[in-house]
Amino acid sequence: MSTDTSKERLYPSKPSDAYLFATCLVDQFAPEAGLDTVNLLEREGIKIHFPEQQTCCGQPAYNSGYPDEARAVARQQLDLFPRPWPVVVPSGSCAAMMRHHYPKLFADDPVLLAKARELAERIFELTEFLVHVVDFRQQDLGTPCTVALHTSCHARREMGSHETSAALLGSLANLNVVQQARAEECCGFGGTFAIRYPEISEAIVSDKVDSLRATGAERVVSADCGCLLNIVGRAAKLDEIAGRATASLPGEHIASFLWHRTSKGQS
Repeated sequence: MSTDTSKERLYPSKPSDAYLFATCLVDQFAPEAGLDTVNLLEREGIKIHFPEQQTCCGQPAYNSGYPDEARAVARQQLDLFPRPWPVVVPSGSCAAMMRHHYPKLFADDPVLLAKARELAERIFELTEFLVHVVDFRQQDLGTPCTVALHTSCHARREMGSHETSAALLGSLANLNVVQQARAEECCGFGGTFAIRYPEISEAIVSDKVDSLRATGAERVVSADCGCLLNIVGRAAKLDEIAGRATASLPGEHIASFLWHRTSKGQS
C-alpha cells in the first residue's frame, strides 16, 4: 500500500517557480528526460531552477546498509533548495528517499532533522506534481499508439506513482494503454540489487520483458529510468540473441513521452 496518496497529502496551488532534482540516472543516462521535464513544466508557466551542485539522493548507500555514507550524501542536498518552492523529481524512488527517508537519516540531529522535514514536505514525484499540482491537461497530438506502463517498486509503494502515471497516460485520447500481467512485480533492477545478485536480477527482468511483450505494446513507458534501463536493456539483449534487427520493446521516460505527444512538431 502506498504511504503517500492524494488523500493524505495537501497539495499546493500551481507555483510560479519550482526546483528540479534531476537524479543520477537522468543526469548520466537519460538527460533528455530531465530536459523534457523542464519543457513540460515551463509550458505550464512554471520557471524551473536547477541547482548545479546537486548530486545523488543517497539511496544506493542507504539501501545497501551504509547509513553514515547515505547521510553524508543526503546532507549535501539539504541546503540546495533554500526558497520555499516545490522540488520536482522525475523518479519515484529518489522522490521517496528524499520525502520519506531523509527525516529518518537525521533523526538524531535536531538542526538537520528540521531541514530534512522541511525539504521532505516540498518533494514531489513528477507525475504526482503534474496531476495534483499542475492539473495537466494537454491535447494528444500523437498518432494512435499502444503502450504498457511500468512503475518502479518504490514509486508504487511509497509515492503512489502508478496511479498518477496511469492518469496522465489515460488523459491522452489517441493512446491505448494495455495492462501487463503482474504489473506490481519488480523488474529486477532494485538499484544495487542488480549488481549484487545479477543472476536473480536477470531472471526477474526476463520475466518482466516477456510480460510486457505479451501485451502487444509498441513501447513501455515508465517514470523511473532505472527500470527502463533494465527492461529495455534486457529486451535488446534478447533481441540480439534472437537475431532481431528491430527493437521488440523500446522504452521511454514518461516526461519525454508526454512532451513528444503533446507538442507541436513532435510525434
